[in-house]
Amino acid sequence: ATGFTTRSDIGPARDANDPVDDRHAPPGKRTVGDQMKKNQTADDDDEDLNDTNYDEFNGYAGSLFSSGPYEKDDEEADAIYAALDKRMDERRKERREQREKEEIEKYRMERPKIQQQFSDLKRKLAEVTEEEWLSIPEVGDARNKRQRNPRYEKLTPVPDSFFAKHLQSGENHTSVDPRQTQFGGLNTPYPGGLNTPYPGGMTPGLMTPGTGELDMRKIGQARNTLMDMRLSQVSDSVSGQTVVDPKGYLTDLNSMIPTHGGDINDIKKARLLLKSVRETNPHHPPAWIASARLEEVTGKLQVARNLIMKGTEMCPKSEDVWLEAARLQPGDTAKAVVAQAVRHLPQSVRIYIRAAELETDIRAKKRVLRKALEHVPNSVRLWKAAVELEEPEDARIMLSRAVECCPTSVELWLALARLETYENARKVLNKARENIPTDRHIWITAAKLEEANGNTQMVEKIIDRAITSLRANGVEINREQWIQDAEECDKAGSVATCQAIMRAVIGIGIEEEDRKHTWMEDADSCVAHNALECARAIYAYALQVFPSKKSVWLRAAYFEKNHGTRESLEALLQRAVAHCPKAEVLWLMGAKSKWLAGDVPAARSILALAFQANPNSEEIWLAAVKLESENNEYERARRLLAKARSSAPTARVRM
Repeated sequence: ATGFTTRSDIGPARDANDPVDDRHAPPGKRTVGDQMKKNQTADDDDEDLNDTNYDEFNGYAGSLFSSGPYEKDDEEADAIYAALDKRMDERRKERREQREKEEIEKYRMERPKIQQQFSDLKRKLAEVTEEEWLSIPEVGDARNKRQRNPRYEKLTPVPDSFFAKHLQSGENHTSVDPRQTQFGGLNTPYPGGLNTPYPGGMTPGLMTPGTGELDMRKIGQARNTLMDMRLSQVSDSVSGQTVVDPKGYLTDLNSMIPTHGGDINDIKKARLLLKSVRETNPHHPPAWIASARLEEVTGKLQVARNLIMKGTEMCPKSEDVWLEAARLQPGDTAKAVVAQAVRHLPQSVRIYIRAAELETDIRAKKRVLRKALEHVPNSVRLWKAAVELEEPEDARIMLSRAVECCPTSVELWLALARLETYENARKVLNKARENIPTDRHIWITAAKLEEANGNTQMVEKIIDRAITSLRANGVEINREQWIQDAEECDKAGSVATCQAIMRAVIGIGIEEEDRKHTWMEDADSCVAHNALECARAIYAYALQVFPSKKSVWLRAAYFEKNHGTRESLEALLQRAVAHCPKAEVLWLMGAKSKWLAGDVPAARSILALAFQANPNSEEIWLAAVKLESENNEYERARRLLAKARSSAPTARVRM
């Protein structure tokens, strides 16, 4: 017999509100229900390691060791993995984002939005006349007629702009809706109204009880008459010179009207807020600048000038306040303001630049900038502005002094090297490298200098030394930046320099298994940027590394076919078939190039060599037959077909 247990043996079930055996249990653990909740929570925290939560590739969805202690070693490992993930994500980030952007643009061009599809039709809506708009039939209403209001029963108040428009146009407005005046309105028959038939506070004038109307046309005519009188009075001065242009007077007035779209109440609030800021903190420059610009926007230019001049008194050491004051003031006054600013801020470069901009004479500009360089000799911006105004010989002398005062400015060194002779330029660039050993542009300029003077064998050495020297000085070689520099050299005509840069940096920072794919992408990018010599250098380097890759030879051949000459294409194909003799397409491209150039015997010789390398190739046999038939050599074509049927008896050959 098998033993069993009944409910009577284990006792009755306990209710959730029954107390636990522990009399001293803390709150939240004194009942059976609290203990059950605690056990359920503990079970939920246990890791789910069953088969449903397991993936063959990723493993378990959660961490296998999440319940274990998180120690310092774990934190260090997580940091290393996070750094690796970040590094992998940053690789080719710019190119990936550019490619995604181009794909999105291409997708939007192929599948435009409905709004873009109907944009041309929306423009044609401007040609629809008012009568055509009114003749458009109303959309039928499917609701019950009792549940909708007819259009003629909808009442809309007339906007104020309607009244203002008609008041300005000089029309008479004498009638008011009788329903508005039935029980006392603007015009009432009872005493005490604004306009009554009985004598009151109004006296005869423009508006009298006799007429009861306001003639806006007469007011407009009087205004025009008064304007004509004023224009005639000021049109000529005592000496006979015109001081006001009557025809352009109203146009000038319209140009002074502010074009802002803000409400007048918003402007008043802004005025009060800025006034409060100025009174609370009078030495806060942005408050004065904002106040002046607010008045300028609202058309009160003189008020803006007064405010900003008050700001210069309260904030005499603020560049921005002085520059804003110079901007708001007219020409001569602005010069005086800048002169006053220089006395307070003798080291301010921006104020000196503004002072030079206010001068109209070149000699005055030079004088201002030279005075500025006496006070601020280490400002690169001032030196550049001063050099731009000088003749080449004077600029060379000034740059010699500039590099002494600013020895860390690459632009000044390079500008001086461009103005010097070949020997002096080499000395200048050597000094520049000594003062700035971490800048690559100096090395690239030196290579371009050697190439420009015919010393091309030094270009490769200079670029290699540049890479070595920059690494020795702790500079990270950024491959993308160097490729951009090579593209700029290509566009500037420095072919040897751009090719040397490409050979030096093309393999930096690339995994061995990614080299081919990355280099082909780099070549396509250079072609897209119209840097053909850079792309040619990339293909040449890739062919040195992968001489037996047919795909690389094909890409290089198509590049030469599209962007190179026939001679360069044929030379490349000769090298290609020497390394890849089994590549039929390379043989065929070479034969076709010769045939298109009119050299049929050379094309035949290429196909003969192709027969030796690929004796049973259907494509080569058919190409040879086509060559003979195109040149009207039908007998030779028949003989070739007979040989082809015996050597390569394929369906195409037999057909």
